[in-house]
Amino acid sequence: MDNLAHSLVGAWMAEAGLKRTTPLATATLVIGANLPDVDAVFAFGGTDVSLYWRRGWTHGVLALSLWPFVLTGLMLLWDRYVRRRRHPDLPPARFGPLLVCSVLSVLSHPALDWLNTYGVRLLMPFDGTWFYGDTLFIVDPWVWLLAGASVIMADARTRRSAAGWLILGAATTALVTIPDFVPWPAKALWSVGVVAILWLRLRASHTLSAQRVATVCGVALVLYLGAILLGSQVAAPGAQAWLRAQNLPVERTIAGPIPANPFVRDIIALTPDRYHFVSANFLAGEADRFRFTDASQPRDTQPGPVIQAALATPELRGLANWLRLPTYQVAETADGWRVRINDVRYSRMQSGGLGSAVVELDRELRPVRVRTRE
Repeated sequence: MDNLAHSLVGAWMAEAGLKRTTPLATATLVIGANLPDVDAVFAFGGTDVSLYWRRGWTHGVLALSLWPFVLTGLMLLWDRYVRRRRHPDLPPARFGPLLVCSVLSVLSHPALDWLNTYGVRLLMPFDGTWFYGDTLFIVDPWVWLLAGASVIMADARTRRSAAGWLILGAATTALVTIPDFVPWPAKALWSVGVVAILWLRLRASHTLSAQRVATVCGVALVLYLGAILLGSQVAAPGAQAWLRAQNLPVERTIAGPIPANPFVRDIIALTPDRYHFVSANFLAGEADRFRFTDASQPRDTQPGPVIQAALATPELRGLANWLRLPTYQVAETADGWRVRINDVRYSRMQSGGLGSAVVELDRELRPVRVRTRE
């Protein structure tokens, strides 16, 4: 998930009552909710380095067992040598509640990351297997809305903080309402949600506590995530049955999310030699629920030597490790071969997709040029 979602979830946990357990609880929750993403520093090493390291060691079981103690120790040091030196009369932060906040916030991070189709390697460094929840798109505005409502209720009390939240609200509203791929019901629902938050902040802040709003929003968020997960579990076998009724030898189906639209699933169906793409629309009638979208693409379950040579290129070790549903286009050139590598999870996106590469090989299958894009 994006770091705005992680931060808002951490802040939501604070407003749900945890900020009252100890000084520095809110800061601990927000920092912990983002802490596994320290591996984002590898993005400066380039696309493939990022793919190789992201959502690996720092998101794995070993790091997740250590991060809470590291974070708690750092917060206690800050409390002792900075916070209480500046203000000696303040009560000290408490180890036990800080550790609880650290554990909850740190674990919230891989939980959210698991929910999307990008994947997360939860067993690192012992096992590099990728795990996928196939529930949320990498950026989900409804998580922003539900997690952010109580935070705005509690925080937007000064002109500076109110201005900051207004800027953030305007930016996120533009991201949701401007793109053509977001359906008008989703745009309308988002607008209603933003207006409701503004009304709560301006009119109901004296009668409704931020903690009560956080509780309601937390229940709504859990119900939303559960409904989205259930929708994917229902859509995948439904699409598989629909495709098999059309005499397609479907081995399995994967139901992925659509940006900002919880009522539609992007189904990827795997046959022995092709990927087929189907849309599942829960708002359509039974007869129109499933329909083909993009043209099918070839699926190579046993790549030949040219493709294997391209995947073995040192500059693509990250991409080769990350690929889940790969497709390859091989073209012979005057000097050798050109291999285009994509992952059908993202290659059909309007932006050009995540995790694609073009490798040029000579006649001896040695890499000549590599171009990547994340």
